[in-house]
Amino acid sequence: MYQVEKDTIISEVLMNAPETMPLFQQIGMHCLGCALSTGETVEEACQVHGVDPDEFIEQLNASISVNA
Repeated sequence: MYQVEKDTIISEVLMNAPETMPLFQQIGMHCLGCALSTGETVEEACQVHGVDPDEFIEQLNASISVNA
């Protein structure tokens, strides 16, 4: 099963688990197709958007396991 870590690149998450897109959008990450998503980690994006990375990664992984 695919797992997201702090150093996982956003575009990799979306490629492997597209069902997580709404979670990113809910916390204000609307530029998922922009250049930053191809080089920014989940942790970096969380810091920019004022989101706890551990909690968000837990949500992402829970969403992935439900949809697996």
